[in-house]
Amino acid sequence: MVIITALAVILLQGGILSLFVVAVRRRDTAAATNALGSFVLALLPVVIELVLPAVLSLNVSFGPVLPLWLAAAGFLHSLGMLGLYESTWWWDHLTHTVSAALVAALLYAALIVALSNTAGPGDASGTIAAVTVVFTFAIGVFWELIELVARDLGERLDIEPVLIHYGWRDTAVDLGFDIVGAVLVIGADLRIFVPVVEQFPGVTEAILVGSGWIVVVGSVLMALFVGIGGSIRS
Repeated sequence: MVIITALAVILLQGGILSLFVVAVRRRDTAAATNALGSFVLALLPVVIELVLPAVLSLNVSFGPVLPLWLAAAGFLHSLGMLGLYESTWWWDHLTHTVSAALVAALLYAALIVALSNTAGPGDASGTIAAVTVVFTFAIGVFWELIELVARDLGERLDIEPVLIHYGWRDTAVDLGFDIVGAVLVIGADLRIFVPVVEQFPGVTEAILVGSGWIVVVGSVLMALFVGIGGSIRS
């Protein structure tokens, strides 16, 4: 099973690189940038597993599922950037559901580990579920704002934005499918990443708090930037 999963990860990573080459040949800067970013993100667990023991003498194992999920989400997104987002109406819904479910699964595992020190799993289950859905939604809002900022910067600098914003209706639908991804994780009680985050509970709590502040403060700042930019344009 591990060998099959590793092979699937390699194939997906190769697919992302192929899509990067296609985007470069088309001179599609946005698609090329997104494919390159997806490839780097898909490699991140392996890089961390190799670097941490050498730099900090810490051993960590992410298992086969996280690299596979990252590679699958990156491949679907990179493929969408080459035209499927425009030509296939449900492709955006698929990519948002897959990506949001990954975020929710990581959040769910992190919250289970973080709150297990202060309350029993049964006592905190409702809180964990609610926070997972809300936090996933907040991260979705954060991402949509990044798309808006990328659009505004592209217009101001007269360059092609690396992310594409398709309008407010599309944003609302995207956020809806972000919630769908989170609800699927909660409904399935998907604890597949609990063994991963259990390896470093202190770091997990710090990442939860830090990412929460980044999402909240970053969203406010980007909303102000977009709002001011809109006022200037009008």
